[in-house]
Amino acid sequence: MVSRENERRNLAMLRARDAMDAHYAEPLDIPTLARIAHVSAPHFIRTFRAVFGETPHRYLQRRRVERAMFLLRESDRSITEVCFEVGFASLGTFSRTFREITGEPPSAYRRRSAPIDVPGCFARSWLRPSRFGEVRGADRR
Repeated sequence: MVSRENERRNLAMLRARDAMDAHYAEPLDIPTLARIAHVSAPHFIRTFRAVFGETPHRYLQRRRVERAMFLLRESDRSITEVCFEVGFASLGTFSRTFREITGEPPSAYRRRSAPIDVPGCFARSWLRPSRFGEVRGADRR
């Protein structure tokens, strides 16, 4: 059974995660997110990780990469335009993060992700990155 305190904590973290989902392309910092959750910044980082299994920074990076994957598949925008549109400040950071999360650079992903003739729900599920499938430091090429 979830205690009232845990329930309040989880709701506060959900509010912050919802803000991250809605404003992923904007500059978001830990103090701002902590204010949304009504906790201190260090407490926010610890609690977010305990509730969602990853740090707020990594969650935000993953959300940005998910959106970038969609834009790379569905639009003809350049990789640089996609990078800035989803909220990354530099192309190098975008490319490195994209590769860490998906296992391939954005250009290779775009080439590989030609339209698939399967139901949309299956394609979205299949193409969505997972924090469990991330390439770890030793696996990088």
